[in-house]
This record gives sequence, structure tokens and C-alpha cells, in this order.
Amino acid sequence: MEEQGETRKIQFTGKSSYIVSLPKQWIKELGLKQGDQIRMIRKGSSTLELYPPKFESRVQKKEDATIEIAEEEQPDSIVRKLISLYFLGFKIINLKSKSGRLNPIQRNTAKEAVKRMLMGSEIISDSSNGMTIQVMVNLLELSVDGAFKRMIHLAKSMLNDALLAVKENNLDLAQEVINTDDEVDRFGFYIIRQLKIAIQNEHILKEMGFRNARNCLGYRLVVKNIERTGDHAAFIAKDLLEFKKSIKKEILEKLQEMNDFSLTVLDESCLALFKEDYYQAEKTIKKIEQITKFEKKIKDASKSIKGDEEMYRVRRLAENIRRISEYASDIAEIVLNMNIEKTLTKTE
Repeated sequence: MEEQGETRKIQFTGKSSYIVSLPKQWIKELGLKQGDQIRMIRKGSSTLELYPPKFESRVQKKEDATIEIAEEEQPDSIVRKLISLYFLGFKIINLKSKSGRLNPIQRNTAKEAVKRMLMGSEIISDSSNGMTIQVMVNLLELSVDGAFKRMIHLAKSMLNDALLAVKENNLDLAQEVINTDDEVDRFGFYIIRQLKIAIQNEHILKEMGFRNARNCLGYRLVVKNIERTGDHAAFIAKDLLEFKKSIKKEILEKLQEMNDFSLTVLDESCLALFKEDYYQAEKTIKKIEQITKFEKKIKDASKSIKGDEEMYRVRRLAENIRRISEYASDIAEIVLNMNIEKTLTKTE
């Protein structure tokens, strides 16, 4: 919803009160009527905020949530429930056992999920019959843009390190790349949580720097593309752990060129997102078409390969890298959709 503005005079009534009228259209759109109460908050020396009671009660419901875990409940089910409640913006998440006691696997699963996936969360109470998790992170302490930039940096580093691991046949570095994928997901989950909170509160929406709730959906789709970028870096690392040997130097050089290009267009599409630049996104989409040139170089260099195994690995590595450029294109398309209105000709 776009920000609206009205100018109204302050009037004096009785002996100690001032009143300001509200536009009738606003009252209708908010579903209010005569006699409803409005909560007023003074912020600083220059801002007054009004909150309808319906909104206040909706926000208060997000404080605390309790889920009961059945004795036979599987670990992946517990993780999904924790992530869902984290996304919904609850500050306190209680896990309780229906049978009176969580088994060791269930407890360890919840602890690992909090540690690896839920940014800003801490276990403040832990016993055999339940667990309490508190989300302590401040809404504006780490901005969406700040978290997103960190997420991109991690995903790009994963790709570079994955190829370096293949080049050096470094199994330890490959494992480190795979472990870093959890960190990328943590930032992704945090951003999604913030976006879900923002679309329910116009004030927070503006504080986070979004023009409207529609842009939150755009960012949600972008986050998914960055998560997938990290996944493909992990796939490259897993290839090395599976075969435990490098590939030919001349082919690796071509793969590195393709990777550098893919990361460049990913950078450019994300820059267009931050700048809200429709035309930069359009240029990036056009540039991404050049990926076929790098694919041809790899295909030509692969003609010298004799074994089926190495040919299979090269094709799989090239496919993982090509997907990065596709995600860059998807992000640029999202930027176009978010900023198309800027290109429209204004009519009187």
C-alpha cells in the first residue's frame, strides 16, 4: 500500500484537549467505526503514530507459540515446525512433549536447528520434557539489505572455494564449502522472517526501506535464488568428495572463466536490485546470453577427454555453474517487475 498523506487542522475542545479529524475513506478502508478506540504513541519529538485495535491484537499474538511433539515424531518434522514458527515472527517458541519427555534425538535435532538455521535465536530453557527458544534479534539491528549482502557474499565465496577445492583436490576445503551452505540458509531464513513481519506492519515496512508490500514478495523470490546459488556450490564440492580427484587443468581454466562470468552477472543483477534500476537489470539480462560462449569453450576443451567418468564430471560442473547465471537472470527479471512503473510515461 502506497503511503498516503492528508493535512488537517488541530482544533481545541473543552478545557484541555485538542482533536484532529481523520479522513472518512481511511476509516472505511481500515474497517473502523464510531466508538472504536485508537492507540496513540508518541515517538521522539516530532512523530505521532496511531494504531487501530485490530492491528494491536494481531501483533500481540506473535509473541508466544507452543508446539507439542509426539513420541514418534520424526526429526525433520520438528525442524519444519521450528522454521515455520520462526518465519511467522514469534519471539518465544516452546517445545513440549505429549508423552512427558522428549527423546534424545528430538532434543538434539531442535538444538542443532536453532544453532544452524535460526539466526538470533537462543535456547533459554532445556529439559527432558521440553525446551524454550527465544528469538532475541532486534528487527532493525540487521537490515534486510545488510543480511542479503552478507548472504550473497557467502554464496559467491562458496562457488570460488568449491572450484579451488577441485583444482587442489582439497577435500577439507570441499567439506567447508558444504558446511557454509547452512550459514547461507540462516541468512535466508532471517530475511524471510523479516519480510513476513514487514508486510503486516506498514511502519516497519517503511523502516526497512520498502516502498510497498509487493516488493517484499520480490525480495522473497530473490532470496530463494541466492539460496539455490549456495546449493550449487555445495554440489560442486560434493562432486570432489565423491570422486576424490581433480580434473584436467585446461578444462578447469575454462570452468573458472565461466564461473567468473556467472558471478559477475549475479553481482550486476543484485546491484540493480539495490539501486532499483530497471535499465541496469535489462542490460544484465542481455549480457547473460553470453554464457553460451563459455559453454562452447568447455565443450571444445572436453574433446580431449577419454574417460566417461571425467566427461560426466565436467558436464555436471558446467551445469552447476550455468545455473548461477540463470539465477542472476531470474533476479534481474524480478527487478524489472518491481520497477516497471518507473518507466511509464506520466499522464495528466
